[in-house]
Amino acid sequence: MTEPAHVYQLFINAAPTQVWQAIVDGDQTEKYYYGTRVESTWEPGAEVRYLGADGSVVADGMVVDIDVPHRLEMTFQAHWDPDLEAEGPAREVWLLEEINGVTKLTVEMHDVAPGSKTYEDFTSGFPYILSGLKTFAETGESLPLPY
Repeated sequence: MTEPAHVYQLFINAAPTQVWQAIVDGDQTEKYYYGTRVESTWEPGAEVRYLGADGSVVADGMVVDIDVPHRLEMTFQAHWDPDLEAEGPAREVWLLEEINGVTKLTVEMHDVAPGSKTYEDFTSGFPYILSGLKTFAETGESLPLPY
């Protein structure tokens, strides 16, 4: 595997199974992932789609590898900007580890060039998504949208 272009790490005061559900359950992603609903069967090779409130596909990809509830590797192609589509999909690796009753979540971003539009959008968007995931998993509440 290539070295990640960017890595995020955070600790969430919740069990890995609870954090995992928040990552793969569309009812939960709507609460923190810019209002999008994720859909997939979560099997290797399965399609992953993020749907906007109007049902449009705002991003999609494919499950590359999965080890419930420890590891999810998937491709991610944004569709909200033609420049992002032109750059092609990124690859994300989500790693969950239980440490002293909390979840250490590491999200790696691969297959993007530093300074690219995809890199800039992801590195500016992921802090909100992961902060929202943490808040939602710990409290059941959503953060207000950042715009």
